[in-house]
Amino acid sequence: MSDLTGELIDGRYQLLRQVASGGMASIYEGFDTRLDRKVAVKIMHSHLAQDEQFVDRFIREAKAAAALSHPNIVAVQDQGWNQNGTPAVFIVMEMVEGHTLREYLHEQGRLSDRDGIRFLLPVLSALAAAHKQGIVHRDIKPENILVSKEGRIKIADFGLAKGPLLGSTMTAESSVILGSVSYLSPEQVQRGVADSRSDVYAVGITAFELFTGKKPFDGDAPIQIAYMHVNERVPRVSSVVDGFPSDLDNLIYSATSADPDERPRNASVFHSQLLAVNARLNPKENQLSLELDIPIKPMRPAKKQKSLRKRIQELTTPLQLPKEETVAVVERETTAQVAKRKKASKRVRRNRKIAAALAIALGITGWYVLLGPGSRVVVPSTVGATQSEVTSALTPLGLTSIVIERRYSEEIEADRVIESIPAGGGKVDQGGTVKIVLSKGPERYVIPMVQGLTPEAALAAISKFPLKVAANIEVFDATVPKGFVISANPATGTKVKRDTTVTLTVSKGIEQVALASYLGKSGEQALNELTGAGFKVTSTYAFSETKLIGEVIAQTPAGGGSVNKGAAVSIVISKGTQFAYIPNLYSIEEAKAVKALQDLGVKVVVKKIGKKTVKKVTNITPKVGTKVKRGSTVTITVG
Repeated sequence: MSDLTGELIDGRYQLLRQVASGGMASIYEGFDTRLDRKVAVKIMHSHLAQDEQFVDRFIREAKAAAALSHPNIVAVQDQGWNQNGTPAVFIVMEMVEGHTLREYLHEQGRLSDRDGIRFLLPVLSALAAAHKQGIVHRDIKPENILVSKEGRIKIADFGLAKGPLLGSTMTAESSVILGSVSYLSPEQVQRGVADSRSDVYAVGITAFELFTGKKPFDGDAPIQIAYMHVNERVPRVSSVVDGFPSDLDNLIYSATSADPDERPRNASVFHSQLLAVNARLNPKENQLSLELDIPIKPMRPAKKQKSLRKRIQELTTPLQLPKEETVAVVERETTAQVAKRKKASKRVRRNRKIAAALAIALGITGWYVLLGPGSRVVVPSTVGATQSEVTSALTPLGLTSIVIERRYSEEIEADRVIESIPAGGGKVDQGGTVKIVLSKGPERYVIPMVQGLTPEAALAAISKFPLKVAANIEVFDATVPKGFVISANPATGTKVKRDTTVTLTVSKGIEQVALASYLGKSGEQALNELTGAGFKVTSTYAFSETKLIGEVIAQTPAGGGSVNKGAAVSIVISKGTQFAYIPNLYSIEEAKAVKALQDLGVKVVVKKIGKKTVKKVTNITPKVGTKVKRGSTVTITVG
């Protein structure tokens, strides 16, 4: 694939320079023009973009890493297809400036057990996070483990990952071809299957290489190495390195067993076991851990009530007496009619008696209603009415009203009648007075302002109301001084019922926590543990001739005492030695030589001689093996 340096991908990512190239893709240092930050852009080779299987694997890498959020996994920020300019399938990742573990091993050689564990723990912590999500990396090797300039470990390249979130997996054949055969587990070679124990095996092989400086098996062809993994037992580290700790040796030996059931079942278990080994080997060292790480019942419909005015009319409508029968004018009787009337005289006399009795009854009733006790006025019901409505109802009856009391009520809203004396249906003399009781509404009291008061002053303020006060709650607070009220529950300004219990929260001041010393310990550990403890941590980096890269050189404030929780803590982390040794670059192509020197942190000046198209190094100043400071200038002559 041609170099795409200078291209603007997806109208957003400017490719600055190509930093790596593999069989499937090239990686460029890029610049996100939208967010103004450096990024790494991985672009699939154009001839593979026509193969659906490779494109699927490329996209699955983005999905696998994007499904995870962990400080030791390279974060995927974007994925897409370039629509403008050169067609390209790309993934955008965070830019990790530094080296691969492979390059680190080439420079440092094998590591001590203490330093090797420091590399393995972050790798296992990251894989543990992936295994919890059901994702298996399947391609763990030193080339896919990055070491930033600040000493942070990052796992990259989830291209062979599989899991329930990622869809179908690769075939057995492609897995063997694309994976690194030196780190493939026997089950991957034989059956093309992999689970979390396969990643454990790969980490075990990587651990073997870290502590011995070489791989357990070597051969002329990949198939020979694969055969050895299936048919031979990975040797113990102690067989290569004298005096190697037996606990660590046994753990790596079990992780590289050909039988998956004999290995730790996943990276989380491996991580826990390695932490335990580290605790036994380094008991005085704080152990690094990256486990950064009720529905309202519907009311019944109200009964329909007659309006107050209609009820008054019904109660005050005069009694309607029966109309007197109309007396017909009778003509002069005939002899026959007189005879007939005389025959009916008994019935007539009976009817006259009944009429007389009715007349007497009607007379008594009329006296009772108009002149006697029945002449008193019936009082209408006024419950729920306003004062103006009461006046409108009583005035036509010749009655007046007077408010004798105001009382709290949970049912009747303020300024409406709770009850009357006499009650509705009772009687009062004409021109009399009806006494009424008005509602003050629900009985509520406002919680007073107590924030910033002493508990005694707050109690005095609350005691002015018919409220209860519970025992105080004491909590740490970074803003309210010790011994003063932070808040009340219910909150200030809330309207509450009589006898409501109020709880005061009182400050215990700023919480004091122990601050440990992290001098000589991993900067990664210091950042994680201090941040987890609530401190505001700032970190800077400096060269050190006595501390390994990533170790803490200085800490402010110093550990060993107690400080305010959330206090600012600053640490200085080692960038390693400030010196580098000039490597032998004779006969190396110009670009590779410049890259190698820049990776050492020195400035490069190139002098060109001759007319050769491909120029190679013919001279180096200072000479090979010279110890120089990083940032100094090295001159190479090419021709």
